[in-house]
Amino acid sequence: MNGRIAGHFAVSQACVYELVEDPLIEGAYCYAVRESRIFGDKNSPKRGKVKDVYDLGTELLIYHTDRVSSFDVVLKDLIPYKGVYLALLSSYWFRLSRDVFPNHLIEQVNERTLRVLKARRIDIEWVVRGYLYGSAWRTYKAGAREISGVKLTNGLQLAEELPEPILTPTTKSEVGRDEEISRGEALRKGIVTRDEWVELEEASLKLYEFYRREAKSRGIIVADVKLEFGRHDGVLIQIDEPATHDSARLWLEKYYVPGRLQEAYCLDKEFLRVCLRTMGYNGEGDPPRLAQEVIRQITLRVKGAYEVLAGIRSPQDLMLLSVEEALRGAL
Repeated sequence: MNGRIAGHFAVSQACVYELVEDPLIEGAYCYAVRESRIFGDKNSPKRGKVKDVYDLGTELLIYHTDRVSSFDVVLKDLIPYKGVYLALLSSYWFRLSRDVFPNHLIEQVNERTLRVLKARRIDIEWVVRGYLYGSAWRTYKAGAREISGVKLTNGLQLAEELPEPILTPTTKSEVGRDEEISRGEALRKGIVTRDEWVELEEASLKLYEFYRREAKSRGIIVADVKLEFGRHDGVLIQIDEPATHDSARLWLEKYYVPGRLQEAYCLDKEFLRVCLRTMGYNGEGDPPRLAQEVIRQITLRVKGAYEVLAGIRSPQDLMLLSVEEALRGAL
């Protein structure tokens, strides 16, 4: 570890904690992290929805808190252990995929913190879809038969595997919802060059196929993934987050059935979105508080995503409830 960083961790690391019920041990309590204070008042982080990012000049520290967001809104409740397992899975994927495409990871500093190269972010999210779900399904269901230039046949079902993965890039916006962007628009706006677009399009598809293949060997389907890239010393590299609970749809293959919703056996954030919609919340106004059983199910999914993908645990060991069961148990 960099000596300057190690000294700060040893002397001045501090966080804003909350004592909450432990979702993994009945009757126990644990600390969940809302904010980090790694350098005290000397270096305040840029706080994203769920991560705190510290600028070290040529490098960054990315600290994974236990905050959770949905519909671009940070919820009031914390998800204990969420930051730990997100950091572990990100580090796992980054180390494993270096030969597929270079990325920004230097080292994992501790259970919540990654030390990475500082890159100039390219303001595009590269969404690769291997299955017809989410906004792509809603577009198809509304009658569209072409998505991001790829023509689809009639008669496809919800959650059906696509003939080939589809790349649906979107804008990366700090405020408001992201919107789909074409290559022509990206070139006109000067976001990327023509050569960069081609390279990143190819990198996105290669990374998706890599995640998909590795996950399948563990019994998980990577239905889609959202990727980001940046420029570092004239080279394009992957940044931010690989295929995790927060950035990909991860389904347990054993329970996968085309034509059905997949939330009961997913290891991703769609479970939370559906819970909130069922509670009548779609991102407008103050978000509702989450019941303890819902928090427990989210924790099990974040933890399970890392442990199953890393080969620590079998998918059959996960004790998952459907949205209806979780909300019913909260009553």
